[in-house]
Amino acid sequence: MTWLPPSLRSQALKWSEARRITDTAYLAAATGLLFLALYYLPVGGPLLRLALPLPLAMLQLRHGRRSGLMGAGVVTLLLSALMGPIRGPLVLFPYGFLGIWLGWCWNRGLGWCVSWSVGTLVGSLGFVIRVAVLSLLLGSNLWVVFTNAAVRMLDWLLGILEPVLGLSLAPTIAQVQVMAAVLILLQNIVYTLTLHIVSYWIFPRLHSPISEPPDLLRPLVALDPL
Repeated sequence: MTWLPPSLRSQALKWSEARRITDTAYLAAATGLLFLALYYLPVGGPLLRLALPLPLAMLQLRHGRRSGLMGAGVVTLLLSALMGPIRGPLVLFPYGFLGIWLGWCWNRGLGWCVSWSVGTLVGSLGFVIRVAVLSLLLGSNLWVVFTNAAVRMLDWLLGILEPVLGLSLAPTIAQVQVMAAVLILLQNIVYTLTLHIVSYWIFPRLHSPISEPPDLLRPLVALDPL
């Protein structure tokens, strides 16, 4: 083990702390800018949603839980000052919490099965909370959008089954609500998996590699466009 004088040890500690603070500031600011662009710009929504959890995930991957939580707090305070105390904290649902969760898993080297499955639930719950808050802000029930999509999906499925069963079927309210929840869950399954794949491609180039994918996903991950 190499012995360092106290002055050099203090200098190394100061450099590490300075880098942690700088990364926290810049990555929190990047998250805030992405959320502002998502909220106000009429284009680029899918790409912005895909990029939003990544800065906080990288922050936690590099510097641990304390920095990740500090970054989430900084971006929440920043957006609360810019957008108001209700719209600002929406960055946490689901993007902030999802980024913190993924960074926590990758920092500890957990497998994709854990980070993907729980991340899907975190994303789904955060999405529902976001829809509820936006419904209150707009004064209209945005859940109707998902129930309408669920009704169309059920009508399509029942249209396939009716000739086979020889019955005239109509969806019930309970079936529509379950289908709406299933659609949100499927959406977050794809979204969280895409975050894993993009992070696996990008983060090693930024000297922050994540855990290796399962063998079943290696052919998909191997299609690295970068």
